[in-house]
Amino acid sequence: MDQQVKFYQTGTFTVGNRLLSPEQRTVQASMERTNSLNSGHRACQGCGEALGARYAIDAAMRACDNQLIATNATGCLEVFSTPYPETSWQIPWIHSLFGNAAAVATGVAAAMRVKGRNNVRVIAQGGDGGTTDIGFGCLSGMFERNDDVLYICYDNEAYMNTGVQRSSATPPAARTATTMPVGPEPGNVFGQGKNLPRIAMAHEIPYVATATVADLHDLENKVTKAMSIRGARYIHIFVPCPLGWGAAAHDTIKLARLAKETGMFPVFEAERGEVTGVSKIRRRVPVEDYLKPQRRYAHLFGKKPSVETIAKIQAMADRNIRVYGLLEEGAI
Repeated sequence: MDQQVKFYQTGTFTVGNRLLSPEQRTVQASMERTNSLNSGHRACQGCGEALGARYAIDAAMRACDNQLIATNATGCLEVFSTPYPETSWQIPWIHSLFGNAAAVATGVAAAMRVKGRNNVRVIAQGGDGGTTDIGFGCLSGMFERNDDVLYICYDNEAYMNTGVQRSSATPPAARTATTMPVGPEPGNVFGQGKNLPRIAMAHEIPYVATATVADLHDLENKVTKAMSIRGARYIHIFVPCPLGWGAAAHDTIKLARLAKETGMFPVFEAERGEVTGVSKIRRRVPVEDYLKPQRRYAHLFGKKPSVETIAKIQAMADRNIRVYGLLEEGAI
């Protein structure tokens, strides 16, 4: 039985659940949901990663008739879901090292193939630190060999589990424990980092996609599509972190939506190195609307706002909009 719908959603781009057919509704409880990441874990209030992982893995389970094995790099998702001797996972789940989730998943997929169990599918998971930094070599190898693994990166833009240190996915000007808001260029410097979705596209693997927790149906659809494909696949999910970003726990979905609507995080799909679809921006908003609710950018909005730095961040968003063609025709 679906959970009872008790409310309308107002003041957003979404429609009230009561106005949608049951199959279009986003509800937490459903008989079809496997709850592969179950309740009882120790994620922070408002954790975008817990939400993203729950919907991604449940979608993958539906797509492969519940025949799924997951490997998980060290990181927030691993730590809050498996405090020894407990676990919130209800699937075969392997904790790998910080840097080899992709390699371990490749081995699992090879073992299933040798055993003739081609119906068993494999997913590797990691945060941005375990993906863009520590696990980058193993991931590139997985792509290059076109191993039959779906790798999902939950990107909260820093090493949140170990104290909010900078990763190569940390955006420019953001404050972290290792990029403090001091000196002539406070926060993380411009011109560094990696764009993992584009690097994955450069490997010309069968499928690459980005998604956010602000659009769970889009996220689920992309996971479902990825599970219908054989070979290496990569999905990069934007998951705000209230603790590390200095944001309100109830703003997680709002920030994920603003990241897309400003152009800071382009949402798209690509096949064999070419973009095949983009999620358009319906109402463009300035980057200040996204930056201001986060204390990691508070140094940009002091008594003397950093107008030049904000303009450079806006230019980055504008470039994303231009490169990916993100604006809907007639959008403001």
